[in-house]
Amino acid sequence: MSGQAGVLRVVVIGGSGFLGSHVADQLSEEGHSVCIYDRKESPWCRPNQEMVVADLSDESRLTEAINGSDVVYNFAALADLDDATSRPKETAETNILGNVKVLECCLRNDVGRFVFASTVYVNSREGGFYRCSKRAAEEYIQEYQRAYDLDFTILRYGSLYGPRASDSNSLRMILGQAMRDGFIRYVGSAEAIREYVHVEDAARASVSILGESYRNRTVVVTGLESIRMSDLLAMCA
Repeated sequence: MSGQAGVLRVVVIGGSGFLGSHVADQLSEEGHSVCIYDRKESPWCRPNQEMVVADLSDESRLTEAINGSDVVYNFAALADLDDATSRPKETAETNILGNVKVLECCLRNDVGRFVFASTVYVNSREGGFYRCSKRAAEEYIQEYQRAYDLDFTILRYGSLYGPRASDSNSLRMILGQAMRDGFIRYVGSAEAIREYVHVEDAARASVSILGESYRNRTVVVTGLESIRMSDLLAMCA
């Protein structure tokens, strides 16, 4: 990596979102130079962070943003499970082909490390087309490393919660319904297991992996304990 004295130039694609914005904050806290690349402007963009508003399909803007970078994070995804279920084609275009576009751009610009946001559910039966797309994207990343020596770190996140979560965040939905309606309605298996992690803890972990020991590795980022949905719902109630 070309950053001097530990200072890196980092591009956070999808940095206006829930997790991406927290990771961008943590990178700035660590003293790195941060560029947020997203199709919408981040309400949390700091004065010392660069903001590029553009789509993944805009390869010239993407190339311009990534040029000269040491590390590129990719948080851009169609991540809502219900959306992914009803829009499998768009899920593949964004989560697989969109990720390949970023890989190609990193390759052309000699990026030192590509960091990819995946999910702990890639090897489970849950997650539908979202899970499929993340698993395929992981395999592309690993193959790019073997074929072109583009180093990576894959981060498999558990279920995130905390500040800045969207209305589609599962825990926010459950608690919001309880506060608004006075009851909880949950559609799904009560025996399903979730592995929750606070977004700020996940962000700190997402920056700590820039050390050499995490190069070309897959890292699970989640809480210390799993919880059954029936227990979580009882806790919320």
